[in-house]
Parts: sequence; structure tokens; C-alpha cells
Amino acid sequence: MKFQSPSEDVSTQYPYRRRSTTVESIFNTFDWLLVALILALLFRAFAVEAFQIPTGSMAETLKGAHWHLRCLRCGQPYDLGAESDMLGKPVCPSCGYKQPANEVGVLANGDRIFVNKCIYQFSNPKRWDVVVFKNPSNPQENYIKRLIGLPKESIDIFDGDIYVNGRIARKPRNVQKELWMPIYLNDYQPMGSAGRFQREEEQGEDPDNTVWTCPFENEPNSHWDLSAEGPTVFGLNEPGSEEQDLVFVPRRPDAFRATYAYNERYQNMNQPICSDLMIRFWVEPGGKTGQVEGMLEKNGTFYYGRYDFSGQLTLEQSTHEGSRTKLRTLEFNPEFPPGGGWFEFANVDHRLVLRFGSLRLSYDLDPEELEDRVRNNHNPAVKILGRGTMRLRHIGLYRDIYYLNTGVLRPRPGKPVTLDTDEFFVCGDNSPISSDGRLWASEGIGNNGKRYTKGVVPRDFLMGKAFFVYWSDAFRPREYMMPIIPNFQQLHVIYGGSDEMY
Repeated sequence: MKFQSPSEDVSTQYPYRRRSTTVESIFNTFDWLLVALILALLFRAFAVEAFQIPTGSMAETLKGAHWHLRCLRCGQPYDLGAESDMLGKPVCPSCGYKQPANEVGVLANGDRIFVNKCIYQFSNPKRWDVVVFKNPSNPQENYIKRLIGLPKESIDIFDGDIYVNGRIARKPRNVQKELWMPIYLNDYQPMGSAGRFQREEEQGEDPDNTVWTCPFENEPNSHWDLSAEGPTVFGLNEPGSEEQDLVFVPRRPDAFRATYAYNERYQNMNQPICSDLMIRFWVEPGGKTGQVEGMLEKNGTFYYGRYDFSGQLTLEQSTHEGSRTKLRTLEFNPEFPPGGGWFEFANVDHRLVLRFGSLRLSYDLDPEELEDRVRNNHNPAVKILGRGTMRLRHIGLYRDIYYLNTGVLRPRPGKPVTLDTDEFFVCGDNSPISSDGRLWASEGIGNNGKRYTKGVVPRDFLMGKAFFVYWSDAFRPREYMMPIIPNFQQLHVIYGGSDEMY
């Protein structure tokens, strides 16, 4: 075999070739690029496509253009939608501090997401999926909402909850975790200029803000230490049998209302009270004896979730504070010396759920018929109760999403939406400002003059399921530069329908 010398011209060896190797390599590269482009276009058209969120109708799950703020008083981070025109000051969702509008900083772009465009070719859409679809009244626009109703179902909204064929629709665990919104987070406390916690007299007076105080208070004859290791840690050292009670006294008049820090203040006025709540904290028992429990009241009934340090979880209820009815218990072997664990007690979607560490205890409450139920119109009561010795850290109180059905076209009280074959109903997570199936006033526009029912998304218009936020709240190297540094803490899976119970 003869090898070609580097100095030899290819044209002398292969005279039938009309191009040099350089030209040939350029054409080969172009071929590969063309193939790669075709594959990318096919992948985008039929598999996965990237979208950017334009508005705040799905906040806080997915955010459009927004300002990322940090409360000047307590340090709680939160976001304010770009739709706000700054007529009112941004309000911290934890301590209620009204922040000067000129302190909002630089506008951040909307979240960028990946959408699986082929999933519904192989499986049916599930309730609670976050779906991208063509706007029925203007198919040139893409919308993104949460899927609430499926074909052949009757959908109703009552007291913020979704009902399907007269029965409540409970959210899967990961969806519910996404939708909890903070009412109060004890880790965020007013700080002085020297980086220390402020005393009340140091916080100053502001015509728009009152002096902040901790909303948890000891009831008479109770002895919780609200500054056991600084004000973020609650402590109890009462080995006796007397129960020690901490009651939550909201410092904001709208604390339990279905408000969003993301929305402008006027959009939060007169929102209904939400009494689907969760109390959560890290508990460190001081021994094998003692207990801690959360109490959540809804519509005049008091619900209790208790963790006994000797190894028992208990759910109870009472129509008045005092005599209780035991609903369910779970016994387990505790590990000592105790290292602590997360305590979480929720009343959500007519289900009580008590968690400690990896343990879970639940009880389904039977909702009464819709016409017999009374909407909650007062602030629910919330307490932390304890006996023995313990430390509580990272105390947080949260509320569930609240779907509005007042001032909408559908579904209204007593007038559910009934879906036909291949029809779906969608709602935005930011219910007060979402233009969704509740508000669409015109028929959907199809091909060849076809029309679709008002307020529904036809199967033909479903584009896919959102499944991942791949870019959000990126950092700027300099204030005047583009945000190019990824914020890995904000990258996350977008959860949808599943069989995993909360």
C-alpha cells in the first residue's frame, strides 16, 4: 500500500475529483450542520420546546417579568410582578412591611421552561398538570395554566377548593408543596444596621408601617421562651403536666386572606379568608417525655395534630376548645438521644395530615353537601401547644391556594361547568389576576369555521406539559450587565398530576 506524501496534491492522485480537501471539508461540515438543524427542528416540533413565561398568572409557581425584592425590615425575599404600576407600595408577605416603591431594583425576566410536546400523544392529561395550549379565542397566542377539569366532568369551586362531580379534588403531594404560600416565617426578623435583631423601640416610626412584634404570644399561665436562642428559636422547659399554649395573633389585617405579594396591593383588597393552613417547624425534644402539637381551626371546629416524644402521632378534633375526639393514632419506636425532626400539621382539601420526619398520619374529613356548607368568614385560630422540654426552630405558618369564584363567568356558586368530550378546564395559580377558563367570554376559534365552547380548552389546542424551569432569576456580574450567571436554586421540576397523596 502506498501512502500519500504530505506534499503531494490530491488532484494528481485522484484526477476525477473536482474539489480540494478544504472545500470538501467545508461541504461536509455544512451537511452535518444542516442535519443537526433539521433534527433540532424536529425535536422542537414534536418532543421538547422552550418557552418564556410572559405574565404572572401562574405566580408563584411560574413567574413572568418581575422584581426580586428583599424586605428592608425582616429580610424575607419575595417577588413583585412587572404588571404592577407601583401605585401602592410592595408588601412583605411575612412581616407586612410596606416597602418604598423606589427600592424595587432591576426588573428580572420571566421564567424559562421546557415543555414536553409529545407526552399527550401517549397518555391522557392529568388533573393538576401545568399545560401549555393555544388561546382558544386567539390561537396565535400560547397560554400556560394548571389543568383543573377533565372531559365529561362537572367542575365547581367552593370556598377556594375544586370539586369534581360534587366531590372535592385533592392535590398530589408535590403539587401541594408548590402551592403553599407563607403567612408568617419566624426565621425572618427585623434587623438593625449592625446586623443584630432590633428591639421594638429601635424600629422607629413610619406613617405607613407599624412597629413589628412577634405574632406568637403566650396565653395566660404559659411559659414558652420566645427567644431561647435569639428570637428565631422558641423554647419550653416545663417538665410538669400542664399544657403550655402559644397563640398566633396576626399583625396584619389581611394575614389569612388570599393575597399575593406578587400582585399590586389594590388587587389584594377584600380577598376572601383562606382557612386551609399548615403549621411547620423543626422540633428538638429534650427527653422521652413530653409532647408538641399544632391546632388549626376551620369553620368553628378545632383540629389537633400531636407528636408524643414517647413514640406516638395523634389526630383529634373538637367543636370547642376542651373536650376532644380522637380520630387516628400511629405508634412508632422513637430513636434516642433525640436529634429532632420536622413537624408538619395541615388541614387542606378536607384532609388532616400530620407528619413527623418520614412518618405520616392522615384523616379524611367528610365535606358536607355544598349547599349546606358555610363559607369561613373569620380569621381561623392557630396555636402551638407543648408539654415538657423542647426547642422549636424554623417556625412557619402557610396557607393553601384559594381559587376565586366571585366576579367570574364560570363556575359560579350553584352553577358548575360541565365538560364535554375532549374539553378541559384550566385555572391560573395566581387566581386574582389570571385570565383563564373562569373568565373567557368568547367561543374558541377552530379551523374551517369551527367553534368551541366558551371557557374550555379543546384537546386540539393542547400543546404539551411544562416540566422544568431551566432559567430563572439569573444573576448579573455587574448592575449594568445582562443576567448571565445561572441561579441554580431556582431551577426546579414543575410538578403535575400524580397518585401520591399529600
